[in-house]
Amino acid sequence: MTSLTDRTALITGAGSGIGAATAASLTAAGARAALIGRRADRLAAVATVTGAAHAVADVTDRASLTSAIAHLREEVGAFDLVVANAGAMLPAAFDTAEVDDWDRMVSTNISGLLATARATIDDLTAAAESGPADLILIGSIGAHMVLPGYSVYNATKAAVAHLARHLRDEFGPRGVRVRLIEPGMVESELAAGVTDADAAEILRRYAVENPPIPASAIGDAVAWSASLPADVNLASMIVLPTVQG
Repeated sequence: MTSLTDRTALITGAGSGIGAATAASLTAAGARAALIGRRADRLAAVATVTGAAHAVADVTDRASLTSAIAHLREEVGAFDLVVANAGAMLPAAFDTAEVDDWDRMVSTNISGLLATARATIDDLTAAAESGPADLILIGSIGAHMVLPGYSVYNATKAAVAHLARHLRDEFGPRGVRVRLIEPGMVESELAAGVTDADAAEILRRYAVENPPIPASAIGDAVAWSASLPADVNLASMIVLPTVQG
């Protein structure tokens, strides 16, 4: 295992849940961190605890995101560890769903992830010339599931999984470790954003059967996988509650 003391990480969706937990795990392991999120108060609270730099931006606004990343790069230096975590989950039956909710999920889960990767890939390829460089995409076990009301959300996460394979093929030969981490049931605020009554009930029942694990489990998986030797990539990880099977 290698130390994270000299690593500089960027984390999106860092104001709560997996993003905040990842910031805590990486900084506890010695990395410098820079955080991006939409909610200034929540982001500032995480930054206070972790000592991380932070900037408010929405990953669906490419100009705002690019500007925030540039500002953070000036503050902490070039990034050699990028965690594209920002996500949205707004499930509903296909024939009654709000199309604006589809747009929000696609623009956050796919386009926002693409924008994050594009804005940092030059940092990562440069870092890979002399040490480890990681692009970590946070997907979901939903990419492998069929669940009523979750067709569009799960499709966006399936896209993330396929994108990870392509980016790994393109950038692995250049020394960048592209890694897909797919959480199962994890404690986060995603469930609170589910406004469709039927989809919320499906998720509630599923959570009773599969009690969520803490977000810190995902943060620790990110930190551990980033500490592997530079010539080793744990390409894909599914992290579940044991009972989820």
